[in-house]
Amino acid sequence: MPVRKQGYELAGPIWKKAMVNLYAEIKIRHYSPSTLKTYTNWVRKFYAFTECKDPRTLTPVDVKKFLAYLAVKKKVAASTQNQAFNALLFFYRHVLKKDFGDHTDTVRAKKSRYIPVVLSRAEVDSVIKNLSYPYDLVVKLLYGCGLRLFECLNLRIHNFNFDAGILTVHDGKGKKDRTVPLPQKIILDLKAHIDNVVELHQADLKTGYAGVFMVGRLDEKYKNASKELIWQWFFPAKTLTFVPKSKEYRRYHLHNSHVSTAIRSAVRKAKVLKRVSAHTFRHSFASHLLQANYDIRTIQELLGHSDVRTTMIYTHTVKSLTAKEAKSPLDL
Repeated sequence: MPVRKQGYELAGPIWKKAMVNLYAEIKIRHYSPSTLKTYTNWVRKFYAFTECKDPRTLTPVDVKKFLAYLAVKKKVAASTQNQAFNALLFFYRHVLKKDFGDHTDTVRAKKSRYIPVVLSRAEVDSVIKNLSYPYDLVVKLLYGCGLRLFECLNLRIHNFNFDAGILTVHDGKGKKDRTVPLPQKIILDLKAHIDNVVELHQADLKTGYAGVFMVGRLDEKYKNASKELIWQWFFPAKTLTFVPKSKEYRRYHLHNSHVSTAIRSAVRKAKVLKRVSAHTFRHSFASHLLQANYDIRTIQELLGHSDVRTTMIYTHTVKSLTAKEAKSPLDL
């Protein structure tokens, strides 16, 4: 059976079973939906590259050929090739139960120096002014707390501790938790927004909705949690979602594509001549802290980076002083 150019439809029960097992292995480790999607896509591309080769006969050589193909023929970025490498490593070890082999001699994609796009404070303010509610509040949290977009949209009411002035981010990248300070300038905005969420929640309860979508098996562990106020999304979707399997209505959070569209529109209106995405505000958060002389370890913790080397990339976004511009500590 031929492989589709888009979608890579799987042929044969062995490959279909392998994909089912891949899904199960990812789920049992509580990896994020984005990881599930990414790993699945790479395995499907690998399947197409090997021309539907029986997975029982796959060897480390097939992986080397595929990675070399990505680097030489497709000319992908090093990060993209690493993503494929990690997906296939997981597939070989946990699904095929095969030796992945030594890939030190594999052709690697050329690493390019990446410098994040950073907005000035004036540009951040200008973009926010051109955003309507609740997208303006989303961006204020992205910039004010250094959040990733998925971290922001996954926030629930109980993540906010106004008494302590902190925001707790659960299940960030790598399933790590962290706390960040809440920007004092937007506390009133946040509380006013919660009032709106409470109002929406009351309306949902009257309609007899089944609650919000819950992560993993929390719905089974805490039967009524999905209808409790503290578990409601901080940024709820505007409409309820019908779940065909259970024939019930549940509420999801604001969709990331809606946020991205709103940001693009605001950037155009603000006449900001830079490539701006939701992640740009996280980059700006880190760079502005560095400019304010925060130490790199503190910024690492606030961003939730496992390795300080990841945080060090922001040193390239801040102007360095020449020997003549630098001052002696006695003159500061």
